Amino acid sequence: LRGHAYNGKWHCNSVEKKIYVHLNYTVPCVRLLNATHQIGCQSSLSGDVGVLHVLESEENLDWVLSSGPNPPYMVILESSLFTRSVMMKLKNGSSRVAGIVVVAPNTNPVEGFSPHTSCPNENTGGYDPTLAHCNVTVWNPLGNGLSYEEYDFPIFSLKDDNDTQVIRQCYLNHNQAVNGSSPRYPLCAMQLYSHMSAVTDTATCMRRNDINFSISPEMVCDPLGDFNVWASTRPLNNTEKGHKMWEKVVIAAARLDSRSFFFDVAPGAESGASGFITLLAAAHALRNVTQEAQPNRTIFYTFFQGETFDYIGSSRMVYDMENNQFTVDLDNVHSVLEIGQVGLHGESRLWLHSDPVSRRNSSVNEEVCVSAAGLGFTVGEAGFSQPLPPSSFQRFLRARQIPGVVIENHQLNFTNRYYESMYDNAEYLNVSYPPNLTPEEQLKFVTDTAKVILLLTVFKCVLWRFLITTLYHHTKLLLLSVISADRPTNFYVGVNQQSSEPTLLVQYLLANLTGSAINITQENCQNQREDENDKESKHMFTYMWVQGAAPPNNTKREGFCVRSTVRLSRAVSPAFELRDYTSKDYSTWTESRWKSIKGRIFLVASHELEMLTLGVGVGVLLASLLLTYIISSKADILFSSGREPT
Repeated sequence: LRGHAYNGKWHCNSVEKKIYVHLNYTVPCVRLLNATHQIGCQSSLSGDVGVLHVLESEENLDWVLSSGPNPPYMVILESSLFTRSVMMKLKNGSSRVAGIVVVAPNTNPVEGFSPHTSCPNENTGGYDPTLAHCNVTVWNPLGNGLSYEEYDFPIFSLKDDNDTQVIRQCYLNHNQAVNGSSPRYPLCAMQLYSHMSAVTDTATCMRRNDINFSISPEMVCDPLGDFNVWASTRPLNNTEKGHKMWEKVVIAAARLDSRSFFFDVAPGAESGASGFITLLAAAHALRNVTQEAQPNRTIFYTFFQGETFDYIGSSRMVYDMENNQFTVDLDNVHSVLEIGQVGLHGESRLWLHSDPVSRRNSSVNEEVCVSAAGLGFTVGEAGFSQPLPPSSFQRFLRARQIPGVVIENHQLNFTNRYYESMYDNAEYLNVSYPPNLTPEEQLKFVTDTAKVILLLTVFKCVLWRFLITTLYHHTKLLLLSVISADRPTNFYVGVNQQSSEPTLLVQYLLANLTGSAINITQENCQNQREDENDKESKHMFTYMWVQGAAPPNNTKREGFCVRSTVRLSRAVSPAFELRDYTSKDYSTWTESRWKSIKGRIFLVASHELEMLTLGVGVGVLLASLLLTYIISSKADILFSSGREPT
C-alpha cells in the first residue's frame, strides 16, 4: 500500500487496484457429484491464469490448441460458439486451455440450445424396463449433454455489458495478432477462481464430511434438496401420520425447480414456471368451489422441488408415504394429475399423457379416460402405447399402479428448444410489456403468455373429472409474474440448508390463493392458534401474518392473519436418510462447497522479462546479504568510538 496525507488525513491506494481489473458479474459452472462420478468445473486452489483469446470461429481453435505461442489461453466464447463440438475440442486440449468465459447474449439463439441430456432422469424415472432409457421416444433431441460433462478448468458466464467491453478492448489492444505476426508483450491475461472442495463422487465427499479432526469440521459437499410445498382442499391432521380412514386424495402436481449449465442462472420459464403457475391459478379458481361444496375426494396441490436431479422431491414424498411419515399414505392416493411444460407457442394445443403399463388394468384405464371436449383449447390424448414423458408421476408408478395424467404441450419430443438452459426465460415465453407502461399498468396488462394461463380451464375440468363429475363452475384468470425479464428468479434447487426463494414464493402465494383471512391478533397468529385456549388448530391449519396494504393517505400497513392448509415437507433424497450414497433407486446428487468465486484481468509480462526481474531481485538479495555480513563482521571497527574510556 502507498499512503499520502491530504487535509490532515491519511489515504491509501492499493497497488492491487492499479494492477487488476475485477469482474463484477461472474457466474461459474460448479461441481456436482452423484453415486458414480463428478460433473462440472473447477479451478486450481490459487486460481487459473491464461492469456486472453477471443475465439472468432470454430476454425480459429487451432490458435488455442496448437499454434498459439503463449499458452495456456483463457478463451472468450460468444454464445454462438458455445456448442458441444467446440467445448469437447477445448476439453480434450485442456493442457493449453486455462479456462473459458461464455458471453451471455441479450437475445436467444434461434436454432435452440439445451445443455441437458437427450433423456432426462433416465436412470431413476424408468418404472418399466421396456420404456426406460428413452427406448421409444427421445424426449429432448436438442440435448447435447454439456451440463453433465466434467471439465478440469473453470468456465464462467459474463453478461454482455461493461465487463465484456473491457475484456474485448484489452484483447484488441494487447493480444490481437496483426498480419499473422505473434502479439508482443505485455499481454492481457485473466485469472479465474472457482476451486471446488469435493472430488470423485458423493460417497467420497460424504465420508470426508464425517471425518472430524477439529472443533469446527470443514464440510466439502452438501446434498441437493429443499422443501416440497403442498396444501389440501380439506383440512387434515398433520400431526397424525400415515393412513387416513375413508380419505381419498387426488395429487395435483407440478415441479418447482430447473437448472442450466451455470450456477445461479436457472430461469426455467417453460420447463418449470409454466406448470406451477398454472397449478397456482387452478388452485385459486377452485377455492370457492371446494369450500362451498366439498368434492368426494380431497385435492392435494403439490409442488415438488429437486425434480431435475432424479426426482428428489417426489421420491421423498413417496418414501415418506410408504413409511407412514406423511399426512396420508399411498393407499389414500386415488390418482395423480401433473402439469408439465405447458407454454404454448403459436398453436393452442395440449396433450394428455398417461401410463401405458397401468392402463392395462381396466379399472385404472377407465379412470384415466378423460374428455376434453368443449374446453376452448385443442387437447389431444397421446397414444395408448406412448410412454410417459419425464415426470414426477413416474415415482408414484414405481411404488404402485395409480391412475394418472400428465399434461404437456408436446405429444412426442419436447417443443421447448431451450430445455434446462439459461435461454428458457421470459423472452422465450413472450412475457413482455409495451414500452412506457407504469408498474400499475403492467399489472393490469394481459400479455400473450398470460392468455396461455387460460389453459387452467383445461386443467380444472380434467381435475374435476377425477373428483366428481356433476359440478361445473366458471374459472377466473390469474396472472402471475414470477419470470420477470429484469431479474429472473433462480429456480436451481440448491442445497439442503434453507428454503429457496421459489419455495417461499410458492408457499406464500398458495396460502394467499387458497386460504382465508381471519380476525385474530398478530400474537395468536404467529403462535399458530386462534385464541389463548386453542390447542388443536395448529394440527389442521397454518397461520401466516401478512403486512397488508397501506390505506390511502397513510403509510402504516394494516396487517391481518391468513389461515390455510399450506405445509412444507422435506425434499431431500431418501438416499441420505438411509446413508446409501451409491443408491440406484434414489437421487444421490450433492454440490461441492467452495471458498471463493471471482475473476480479474491484468497485463502479464514476457517470460524472459519475468525471469530477468526474478534474477535481478535474487541478485539484489544476495548482494544485500553479503553487504550485511561484511558490515556485521567489521562492526567493531566501523562503529567503534575513536576515544578510549577513562
